[in-house]
Amino acid sequence: MGHHARRDSLCGSLLAPRPDYHDSDPDLVWPFGKLDGIDRDDIRETAYEIFFTACRSSPGFGGRNALVFYSNHENGSGEGGGSGAGPKPSGVVTTPISRIKRALGLKMLKRSPSRRMSSGGRSSPSSPNGASTMERSPSTMERGSGMSFTAPPSRPRRPMTSAEIMRQQMRVTEQSDGRLRKTLMRTLVGQMGRRAETIILPLELLRHLKPSEFNDSHEYHHWQKRQLKILEAGLLHYPSIPLDRSNTFAMRLREIIRSVDTKPIDTGKNSDTMRTLCNSVVSLSWRSSNGTPTDVCHWADGFPLNIHLYVSLLQSVFDIRDETLVLDEVDELLELMKKTWSTLGITRPIHNVCFTWVLFQQYVSTAQIEPDLLCAAHAMLAEVANNAKRPDREAIYVKILSAVLSSMQAWAEKKLLRYHEYFQRGTVGQIENLLPLALSSSKILGEDVSITDGAGDGKGDTTLVDNSGDRVDYYIRSSMKQAFAKIIEAGNVTEVKEEAVTEALLQLAKDTEYLACKERESFSPILKRWHTTAAGIAAVTLHNCYGAVLKQYLNGVSTLTADTVEILQRAGKLEKVLLQMVVEDSAECEDGGKAIVREMVPYEVDSIIVNLLKRWIYERMKRGKECVNRAKESETWNPKSKSEPYAQSAEELMKLAKEIVDEFFEIPIGITEDLVQDLADGMEHLFKEYTAFVASCGSKQSYIPTLPPLTRCNRDSKILKLWKKASPCSIGADDFHPNGTNEGHHPRPSTSRGTQRLYIRLNTLHYLLSHLHSLDKNLSLSPRIIPSTPRSRYANNRRANNSSYFEITHASIQAACQHVSEVAAYRLIFLDSNSVFYESLYVGDVANARIRPALRILKQNLTLLGAILTDRAQALAIREVMRTSFEAFLMVLVAGGSSRVFYRSDHEMIEEDFDSLKRVFCSHGEGLIAKDVVEHEAETAEGVIDLMGQCTEQLMEDFSIVTCETSGIGVVGSGQRLPMPPTTGRWNRSDPNTILRVLCHRNDKAANQFLKRTFQLAKRR
Repeated sequence: MGHHARRDSLCGSLLAPRPDYHDSDPDLVWPFGKLDGIDRDDIRETAYEIFFTACRSSPGFGGRNALVFYSNHENGSGEGGGSGAGPKPSGVVTTPISRIKRALGLKMLKRSPSRRMSSGGRSSPSSPNGASTMERSPSTMERGSGMSFTAPPSRPRRPMTSAEIMRQQMRVTEQSDGRLRKTLMRTLVGQMGRRAETIILPLELLRHLKPSEFNDSHEYHHWQKRQLKILEAGLLHYPSIPLDRSNTFAMRLREIIRSVDTKPIDTGKNSDTMRTLCNSVVSLSWRSSNGTPTDVCHWADGFPLNIHLYVSLLQSVFDIRDETLVLDEVDELLELMKKTWSTLGITRPIHNVCFTWVLFQQYVSTAQIEPDLLCAAHAMLAEVANNAKRPDREAIYVKILSAVLSSMQAWAEKKLLRYHEYFQRGTVGQIENLLPLALSSSKILGEDVSITDGAGDGKGDTTLVDNSGDRVDYYIRSSMKQAFAKIIEAGNVTEVKEEAVTEALLQLAKDTEYLACKERESFSPILKRWHTTAAGIAAVTLHNCYGAVLKQYLNGVSTLTADTVEILQRAGKLEKVLLQMVVEDSAECEDGGKAIVREMVPYEVDSIIVNLLKRWIYERMKRGKECVNRAKESETWNPKSKSEPYAQSAEELMKLAKEIVDEFFEIPIGITEDLVQDLADGMEHLFKEYTAFVASCGSKQSYIPTLPPLTRCNRDSKILKLWKKASPCSIGADDFHPNGTNEGHHPRPSTSRGTQRLYIRLNTLHYLLSHLHSLDKNLSLSPRIIPSTPRSRYANNRRANNSSYFEITHASIQAACQHVSEVAAYRLIFLDSNSVFYESLYVGDVANARIRPALRILKQNLTLLGAILTDRAQALAIREVMRTSFEAFLMVLVAGGSSRVFYRSDHEMIEEDFDSLKRVFCSHGEGLIAKDVVEHEAETAEGVIDLMGQCTEQLMEDFSIVTCETSGIGVVGSGQRLPMPPTTGRWNRSDPNTILRVLCHRNDKAANQFLKRTFQLAKRR
């Protein structure tokens, strides 16, 4: 059924009361305060009574001619049956297009084929009979009494007058309307020219309406209480002129009003209560502010009663069938409402504020489905702004204005500060209408509204709102923060378990990016009209919001993990998206968007990842340090197994190093050569420290025997005599078994446990070397490495030289191998084999103490050495044993002590023994030591052996020459003595000390006398 059909019944609409919009939206605050004891129906009925009284002389309210409205769409024939309609009656006008609706941008209803029509058969509302007809029952009307009609039955419908429209809109029953008309007729008999503002309407109604005119006593009692509550509100609670509580009339009025709670008061002519009531009400109503007589009574013009009543009237302009629409008759109705201004104390500025509020409240209460109402409210704000600038503003106006605008602004800003929550894709356009209203309200409040608490002396002026700053910027930032907080709340990011943090933050970044895209596509194009960089501000806000969450997460991150890298990389991607939004949105800015970009605190993802990676490297190096420290405390240098003859701590260290390298390249980031070098430097430090620990096995000097003092041989020395006496010539060298090292023909090796542990150290160093190569290869050839840039720290270093990451470690391990090999060799020869070598060889005489027993033990020791040392370690170790053996052989010859004497004839045996010693290393080394190397190392010893084959005279001459040359004294003159050459320990045939020692061990007279004469050396005992 069409809209026009639903308007045909006047009484049907009265069955459903207009809802109370005070609480229609809890977010919208009613700005006019509450009236104690008075409900909305009381206000509505009283407002209609005041309206009707003020308009009583207007057509349709009791005036001579009723003003009726015809639709522009009606044809000339009118409606109804019969013989047709004649010309339009006097006073009937065609409805014009509403000037107010056009100004406010509201659409005309344009319902066709007819406008509001009153049921036919009704009498003219201006006639007394018409008034009585309104009180008849429907059955009487259905019988069609002739007294009820002024028009012929052939015309059942006619246009509604403005009075009928208003009654319908105000939901006033015909019975109530009829009673009001009767009262006015009785009151104003002969006073039709009396002004409405001089009529105390509730008092007149109480005087003239009797209980018999109501359906029952309960209805009358309720009606009477309403009238008295209105008087109480207007005269006692909210008087326009301040009232002294001790006022006698006020006290009497309160007593009467309290008495009506239990039963109706007697309103008869002879009632004392009624006389008291009349006197009190009249006295209170006709008061003036300065005590002078007034021509206006004040019973309904006190705030906020007057505003409640007037707003109730203004709400009647909305179609009761569709409350999102404003009646086309709004111009006429508002013009009629203007007649109530004098009674209610309303002015044009107050009317504009109230009408603005009504339009806005209607938009809110009708679920915000009609944007035209919001636009109309905004249009009205232009008038309000003009009124607010006037210098002659009344205090009550400022109070009303600030309350209304504050309420509207608070509601609008609550939506705008959370526009992502309140506006979805289908309703985004509403921002376009709501935002101007919020800005206008804010501007009026900030620039024009102040409250004067003083009495016009300027004291107490307080500006309510400071409108400084960009409110749209504030709305955008606030809404983005709220939307981001909603995402966090929905994802439970703050309370998520540790194992789910990664997924939560990745999802948060994804949702944040979606939110940014949604803002750019849906909201920013609208907001850009008021803020040139709306999308940029939104992006900056989201960037900072996610940055705060990211920072909180990173505060709890101690090392780099794959999850952390994934989170940071996703954050970096989000940052690029948001930064692109800012750049695109601020392209037209004067500064190119620099000011906005400066607000973005960079995530510095790459820097954070690098720093975390460095921390990761540091922690891994710390673990390596702990491994090295454990080795220092617990390593025993026992081989792990026969197949793994190295220290277990080395295996643990290299295993850890391999794990570190593998984990390093598993981190899902771009690995630069600088980062690889940082890792390699840390590992190299560990390897150097561990290498130093392996090499900390003492010094070879600790195993070298103390050199005996130089003495000269004595052919008849007691020692030699004792030796010859104790050693018959029948004892051969093969039968000499010192320290029990021979067991038949199968002597045992003399290598001690300590020496074997040195071999394990040596194996450990070579184990490190072999695995260093593998580590270096992994570091150098990994496909994950990003080639270095020209600015890289190592761009022109390692790659240019094609060197190893562990160059220094390689050198330190090689040096450690040399050191350990030397120490092991000296320990083997001078400690483990001392009894068969240095302590036994050539003791007594050469012929009876040859080298064969020592060589047998040496061969066994070399065999054991080969069994313990790895192939890579053997060559150096055997070479050092060879060098040490040669040195020990030389020490026997030149520093053997008083137990050894040599003859020139011993030269061949000594030379033969030394050749045998050389052959041991040439043959036993199995190619590990080349013959030319052996010959080269033997050159020094052979030179000393050659000295032993020279005659004494030649030795003395050579000694004198070399001593003079080395001491720098030239030729020794007569009476001048040769200086004692220092002991260097570097035995060779050109060393004067070496030649001197050969002379000391030469058992002949010439040598003995030379040493005695030259150096006064003691002879052996």
